[in-house]
Amino acid sequence: QVQLAESGGGLVQTGGSLRLSCAASGFTLDYYAIGWFRQAPGKEREGVSCISFVHGGTNYADSVKGRFTISGDNAKKTVYLQMNSLEPEDTAVYYCAALAYGQCGSRRWGDQRIDYWGQGTQVTVSS
Repeated sequence: QVQLAESGGGLVQTGGSLRLSCAASGFTLDYYAIGWFRQAPGKEREGVSCISFVHGGTNYADSVKGRFTISGDNAKKTVYLQMNSLEPEDTAVYYCAALAYGQCGSRRWGDQRIDYWGQGTQVTVSS
C-alpha cells in the first residue's frame, strides 16, 4: 500500500523550531522527488521545498530560504523538513507529496504532477 505519512507538527512560539518528517511506504524514493507544500486558511497552496532523489537537488520558496532545510534518508524512505526561526506566517497545514521523476531545479517545481499526497500535519506558530 502506497502511503506518505507526515509527523512532527505542533504549536511553537515565534523564533522556535520544528522538524517535520515524511515517511514513505509502498514505493521506493529512488525515482521520485518529495515536495513539502503548505496551505493556510484562505490562502492558496504554496510549494515550500523540494528534494529530488532521481535528479538530485533541492529547492526552497523565497519565504523560507535560509530558515528551512530539507533532507532525505533514502534507506529510511524518510524526508525531513527542519524549520527554524519560525514566524506566525508559517502557520499552515503542511503536506508532503511524491512526484515521480520529479525535478526540483525550477521555481515552478510544484506545478509538476503529484502522484501521492500525505494527510498533512498542522504547524501553528504563536506570536
